[in-house]
Amino acid sequence: MPANKRPRRLNYAVNKKWPKAGTKVAKAISHYKKLQDRLKFEGETKWLANAVSIVLVKLKKYGINPNKI
Repeated sequence: MPANKRPRRLNYAVNKKWPKAGTKVAKAISHYKKLQDRLKFEGETKWLANAVSIVLVKLKKYGINPNKI
């Protein structure tokens, strides 16, 4: 790719909460809910703790309070 060409593959809208971002916010919320159900069923595992930390970062980025979900 030439240096002056716009990188189209990077237009992923990481920080956006608009229609361009698609269903990203809804999927982050549903993922958080599923992880909470798994925590109740399985208990605290390292995999679940890591997954929850990643989802909490996404929710914080989107400005969503996890206590209100």
